[in-house]
Amino acid sequence: MIETTLAYTLPAAFALLPGVMDSPEARALLLAIGLQESGFRARRQYGSGPARGLWQFEATAATEVLTHPASSRHAEHLCAELLYPATAIACYPALEHADVLACGFARLLLWTLPERLAGRGAPDRAWTQYRAAWRPGQPHREAWDAHVARAWALVDGF
Repeated sequence: MIETTLAYTLPAAFALLPGVMDSPEARALLLAIGLQESGFRARRQYGSGPARGLWQFEATAATEVLTHPASSRHAEHLCAELLYPATAIACYPALEHADVLACGFARLLLWTLPERLAGRGAPDRAWTQYRAAWRPGQPHREAWDAHVARAWALVDGF
């Protein structure tokens, strides 16, 4: 699924966002976060958790993307292009199965961060950015470096 995401989902989402949002750093961080959150194997949080989609969005994160000054205008455009109302009540459940929407929201959540995305060879900085954007309840750092390395290898090989 990760290869499909890299080949099809990311390009489709980036085609609906401003060109400046597409970069190797964005692609690698999106893949690393997907690996961290769902392993690209689950659309719904394991157990009874509220997170949805390959990037495991919670309703609060969807609301943030739709309301943050840096992302709201782009989120409205993305939603309009994909025929979703730009509301959390419509988007949050859709994120479970609408991968292009979920990928676009994931990129827009990263867009709300004030600094440039972490580059190659900076897994600690990428971890800090992931935690700042996703705010995971119980973050597990032990697999992160491997996820970042795999993501960069995929982006570099694409």
